[in-house]
Amino acid sequence: MTDVIKLLPDHVINQIAAGEVIQRPASAVKELMENAVDAGATKIKLIIKDAGKTLIRVIDNGCGMSDTDARLCFEKHATSKIATAEDIFTITTNGFRGEALASIAAIATVELKTKMAGNEAGTLIEIEHSKFQKQEPCQCEKGTSISIKNLFFNVPARKTFLKSDQVEFRHIMEEFHRIALSHPEVEFSFFNNDEQIFNISRASLKQRIMALFGNTYDQKVVPITESTNLVNISGFIGKPEYAKKTRGEQYFFVNHRYIKNNYLHHALQSAYTELLARDSHPSYFVFFEIQPGKIDVNIHPTKTEIKFEDESMVYAILKAAVKRALGQHNVIPPMDFNMEQAFEIGPIKSTDVIRQPQIKINPDYNPFTEEAKATFKKVVSSQSSVVSQRTNYAAQESLLTTDHLPLTTIPTQFKWHEQWGKEYLVVAYGEKLLLLNQRLAWEKIFYEEASIALQKKESLPSQKELFPQTIQVSADDAGVITTLLPELKCLGFDINDFGKQTFILYGTPSGIDSGASQSLLEGIVENYKNSIESEVKNPGAGLLAKSYARKMAAKNCKLLSVEERDALLERLFQTDSPSMAPEGKKVFIEFTPDKIESWF
Repeated sequence: MTDVIKLLPDHVINQIAAGEVIQRPASAVKELMENAVDAGATKIKLIIKDAGKTLIRVIDNGCGMSDTDARLCFEKHATSKIATAEDIFTITTNGFRGEALASIAAIATVELKTKMAGNEAGTLIEIEHSKFQKQEPCQCEKGTSISIKNLFFNVPARKTFLKSDQVEFRHIMEEFHRIALSHPEVEFSFFNNDEQIFNISRASLKQRIMALFGNTYDQKVVPITESTNLVNISGFIGKPEYAKKTRGEQYFFVNHRYIKNNYLHHALQSAYTELLARDSHPSYFVFFEIQPGKIDVNIHPTKTEIKFEDESMVYAILKAAVKRALGQHNVIPPMDFNMEQAFEIGPIKSTDVIRQPQIKINPDYNPFTEEAKATFKKVVSSQSSVVSQRTNYAAQESLLTTDHLPLTTIPTQFKWHEQWGKEYLVVAYGEKLLLLNQRLAWEKIFYEEASIALQKKESLPSQKELFPQTIQVSADDAGVITTLLPELKCLGFDINDFGKQTFILYGTPSGIDSGASQSLLEGIVENYKNSIESEVKNPGAGLLAKSYARKMAAKNCKLLSVEERDALLERLFQTDSPSMAPEGKKVFIEFTPDKIESWF
């Protein structure tokens, strides 16, 4: 029998390793930027094209490398960070395994320029498919410039699994955020397709947060700090009123290394108990300083997961620190049981004259005179007019959600209907009894209306804002909104790009309460960003219509008047397949007479 086990060639080993370390362009960005930080750089520039698929270039002013180091850094497990296994437990740098550059070189064309301080010339190295093509002296600035071109060019199967440019760009943006947040002492700049996205100078952590996510974060976060023998905690946490329905800006850093930890997330989230709305998530930027020997960073190829020696204690400290920060900054209302709630009444002086209260009456008043009757009728008529006006205004305002005139009578196919809580309607429809989910019904209605508007490129009804709103968003959200501007206008948003991650909102879809337009827009963008991950290529209008319908349905799910229920049912049964919501769920459940009879 012949032998079947064989040693793999080095280039195959590197490609397999690359599958673990470099999963997408954002993975390469992460490794290169972390190397720049570890090199002591104070200025780092990131340049990408086509969401990193065509070009990724990182330029830094760090220490640079010698001729020999420039060649060795592309070898497997070549590193300057550790020498023995014990060194892993004292690591303070971002990288240490020596896998990244070897893995990148196996799946891309790489060009490296580097020079150490004091050297007259630098070193140029070109590598393709793990093979050195060129090494020669060159003129360059102190530091390192590394370019990755045509990522996955020799692994077409991996390339086909990449998502759209928009999705891949978002992943790169997320890696940029993580590294820029963890090192506010470093200047960063970011260019995408020759357009500058960021140019961030050295600053404090709060200024760095504002530079990345918008100046509004100055009012949205409060500082957190705690010092113990086990761990020191610092950073910022979001105020409850600015929490989002989806996870937004949530960052944990341990010794300036970004990590993911659901256990610690639960600790932080539980500290907001009774302060957050249902299914809301606060923003946080929390830094842990802990002795390297009390954590293990070598449990995951991308080093985003670590183990704590005493995780339960860190959990308790974090939860207590968050509660303390919220209380100190008056996010939690203080309770002072010694506070007097009575009115202050000044002391009575001996010279004060005390007067008895008196009742004044008109002894000549006769309610039966013609003059008194006329006055009474005038007052009653005036009050009735005011009440009538208020009632009409309230009815008109509530009917904004339907975009249709109220039906004067119940449609012939609906014998009767009643509201059951905020979520459900019980409807007698023909010979059937329907239990209808109001939220899913609204989703179906808004989804179909949005889909038709987007398909025909027509605008849904819009209501003008009394005062145009200025909205500042993160660079990530700004890119999404800019891309979706034509579609957003079809959905009823009158919005224009004002530059520098700022937009002017002149009008919103009909039926949205004043002041809720920005929340609606942010919710649509957030849902769109989260849903787009499941799409391989361009998501199209369907995904945006679903995001719009989901947020609009949430805004309209409430106790309805009879007229509003009539309009809801009329609009629902004018759609195609009214029994099925956009996500495939049932809008209502049918009960036939035979089925009901069988229960008895």
